[in-house]
Amino acid sequence: MTDMKYAPLGWSGIKVSKVCLGGMSFGKTSPDFHQWTIDQQGTEQVIGHAIDRGINFIDTANCYAFGTSEEYIGQALRNLNIARHQVVLASKVYFNDGHLSKEAINREIDGTLKRLGTDYLDLYIIHRFDYTTPAEETMEALDALVKAGKVRALGASEMYAYQFHNLQAVADANGWTRFTSMQCHYNLLYREDERELIPVCQQYDVALTPYSPMASGHLARPTWNSDSTRDTTDGTMRNKYDQAQAQDMPIVERVLEVAEHHGVPMAQVALAWHWAKGVTAPIVGCSKPERVDDAIAALGVQLTEDDIAYIEEPYTAHELVGPLSRPGEKALAGTLAPALKETTRN
Repeated sequence: MTDMKYAPLGWSGIKVSKVCLGGMSFGKTSPDFHQWTIDQQGTEQVIGHAIDRGINFIDTANCYAFGTSEEYIGQALRNLNIARHQVVLASKVYFNDGHLSKEAINREIDGTLKRLGTDYLDLYIIHRFDYTTPAEETMEALDALVKAGKVRALGASEMYAYQFHNLQAVADANGWTRFTSMQCHYNLLYREDERELIPVCQQYDVALTPYSPMASGHLARPTWNSDSTRDTTDGTMRNKYDQAQAQDMPIVERVLEVAEHHGVPMAQVALAWHWAKGVTAPIVGCSKPERVDDAIAALGVQLTEDDIAYIEEPYTAHELVGPLSRPGEKALAGTLAPALKETTRN
C-alpha cells in the first residue's frame, strides 16, 4: 500500500499531503446545479478514510452545494473527533454578492468559518479574478484577514497570468500578504496554463493545486461518455470538455496504453503526470472511500520521460476554459456561473 507523501504549500510554511481532497463532491444535491453530491454520512466516510490514509488537505468553496459542502465537512470533522490542527482547510470566495469587495470578503469569511465550525482557515482562495473591484481593495482585505488570524495563507484560482502577476505586485508594493497557491485548470486534456500562468507561479514560488486533474473523468476511462449521474446531468462539465472531444480522444487513447503498460488504472496515470510536472497537490473529488485509495496509489506510479512525451504529443491548443472573460467578451465555458443564481447562506 502506497504511503502518503507531503510537500510545502508554496512559501507558506504549511505542509500538505500531495493529494488534496476536493469538497465539490459533498453537500445537498440540487436539481439546478449538482445532482451527484453525497450526503453527510457519505461525506464522513470519505473524510474519515482520507484522514486515516494520511490526507490532511481538504478544499471546498462557499458556493459548493450552496454552502452545504462547508457544512458537511465541518460536521464530519466534529463527528469524527479530528483535531483542527490535523487538517489543512481551504475554501474560496468570489461567486457571491459583491465578489471580492472588502465588504464581501469580510462577510463571506465569517460565513465560511461558521459553516466549517472553525475560527480560522489555513488557506483562503479567491475563486476568480474580480473585474469590478480595485486590486488594492481586495488584497488589503485579504491581508487584514491574515493579520487578524482568520486566515493563515492566501491562494488564487483560475485567471489570466497578467492578472495574477498584477495582484502579487500590488501585494508587494503595499507590504501585504502574497498568494502562496494557484488552483488552476490543468490536466492532460487542458494545458493552456503552461504558456504563461504556470511560469508566473514558478516565479513567485507558488504551489500548483490544480482542479479537474482527471478532466471530470475523461482521463479515467477509455470511452468519452459514461452512464454516471454526473456525466449525464453535469452541464458545466460538458461545457468544459465536450467541444474538444475530437482533439482529446487521441490523448485518452494514449493514457490507456500507458496505463496498460504499467498495469494500473488510467486515473493513476493522469494523476502521476501531475506530480511529474511539478504539481504540489492535485484536487481529487472522491464520492467513495475506495476512490481515496485509488488516488493515493497513484503516488507509486513512476512515469518515464518517454511515457510523458508519448501522452503529451497529440495535444493541440484549446479554447480557454476557466478564467472569466473580460467585460464585453463572450463568456467562457466551464465557469461556475450557475452559482451566481443564488448566494451562499451565512
